[in-house]
Amino acid sequence: FRAAVQEHAEKLAATSDRPADGKGIALNPLNASVSEAGVEYSSVSLQIDRARRVATIIVRAPEGDLPSTPEAIHAAGDQFWPLRAFRELDDAILRLRQNDPEVGVIVLKTTGDPEKVLEADRILLEHKDFWLAREIVNFMKRTLKRVDLTARSLFAIIEPGNAFAGSLFELALAADRQYMLDDPDQPNSVRLGPMNAAVLPMSNGLSRLQVRFLYDPKLVDAALALDGEVDPQQAMDAGLVSFAPDELDWDDEVRLAIEGRAAFSPDALTGMEANLRFAGPETMETKIFGRLSAWQNWIFQRPNAVGPKGALTTYGSNERAEFDYGRT
Repeated sequence: FRAAVQEHAEKLAATSDRPADGKGIALNPLNASVSEAGVEYSSVSLQIDRARRVATIIVRAPEGDLPSTPEAIHAAGDQFWPLRAFRELDDAILRLRQNDPEVGVIVLKTTGDPEKVLEADRILLEHKDFWLAREIVNFMKRTLKRVDLTARSLFAIIEPGNAFAGSLFELALAADRQYMLDDPDQPNSVRLGPMNAAVLPMSNGLSRLQVRFLYDPKLVDAALALDGEVDPQQAMDAGLVSFAPDELDWDDEVRLAIEGRAAFSPDALTGMEANLRFAGPETMETKIFGRLSAWQNWIFQRPNAVGPKGALTTYGSNERAEFDYGRT
């Protein structure tokens, strides 16, 4: 059996265009500063408010010149911004999963120059036949899928100075809701790019735009055709964001939305969110994470539903359900 596996692996490896003598890169430990309040990385911040059961992840756009040739990308190694930032994002999500199961809402924010994000995307796609660029894009895809598969409520908060563009706009599309401030005195916009065109697919094989506009696929092309900065009203008209409150309603609307979501039954939220995130065709991944785990094993059998203080047990009584807020 070992010999057969080895032979099959060698045949598959022979079909790769990666040079047999190509030199890899080292994935060094992340330079993370950990405290009770969260974790600071070079391109990502994780802030945790355990009293409110809310975490905020902020991804920063690259600064300075980016390597633009295969040789320069290889020389930059794990410090090339797309790889570094998405490794840090991956680590932040895993820390929340393992260390803070009671954090129910993850707020996603970005900051920096969106043009630099689009430049990084262009470099990766321009060199898509270079093995390292391809591996970095695949890692970005896997990290975003991990965000999709995280059983927490995801809210994207789009404020002036954000860097929701291209690959980072995928984070906003991965969220269950997008709130975008609409204030004429504070210009605010998002940007789409080639990375939003099915380069980073979800577990069902569709892009996040395709899932968002499953009811009318023509809207995907319309969204991708938006050139340049997309302001709050344009984003609402195009269906790219959920809400665009003005400056008078912004603080209260965002606060109430986050507090309200954090108060619901975590099992019910997991089931509803997983099913909404994975509309469209079924794959093995969506059957496991979007259906079996989320529904059969979470909602109807756990103490949050049928325990002494569960939602189904207390339904119709004068008692209020008490939930275990732990989520994965």
